[in-house]
Amino acid sequence: MPSLILASGSSIRADLLKRAGVPFEIAIPAIDEDQIKLSMQSEGATPREMADALAEAKARKISGKQPERLVLGCDQVLDFDGKALSKPISRDDALDQLILMRGQTHSLYSAAVIYEDARPVWRHVGRVRLLMRDASDEWLREYVERNWESIRHSVGCYKLEEEGARLFTRIEGDYFNVLGIPLLEVLSYLTLRGTLPS
Repeated sequence: MPSLILASGSSIRADLLKRAGVPFEIAIPAIDEDQIKLSMQSEGATPREMADALAEAKARKISGKQPERLVLGCDQVLDFDGKALSKPISRDDALDQLILMRGQTHSLYSAAVIYEDARPVWRHVGRVRLLMRDASDEWLREYVERNWESIRHSVGCYKLEEEGARLFTRIEGDYFNVLGIPLLEVLSYLTLRGTLPS
């Protein structure tokens, strides 16, 4: 039995860990992410704090049921001008978000929290800054139509590993953070503690 549980339903995070040779199981936590975000927003929390809190909530939920295992919770929040943007609820919402962000820079915060014995033992929040090109309304509308099924569950309405790469002119930071997990830092911690061979 792998010692690590990934508390996430993200196929991308799972694939990245698998490709990196990390043995793990998946357990999807039943938490209300939207409610947590709304509550934190009302308290004036920053997008970075939200990402960290959501990652911890996922890890805590699963660790409470299996405290003897290592549990990795992850979450990603988009920070545009100090406000957290959510996943689009419709094609029109996706287009509105892209029009709002075009020609400007936004940040993605990718948080990871590891629980052991039902308590947090490690955490990291990675940040990437992305400059979106000033695309036309028509191109953005067609982009959303072509990619809706793929981007509907993506914060920012794009996947950088797909056609979403065409939205940008500059990216500053670790590519893994764009994909939703600070992978290098997670691997480093698992190696240092002996979960992964060194």
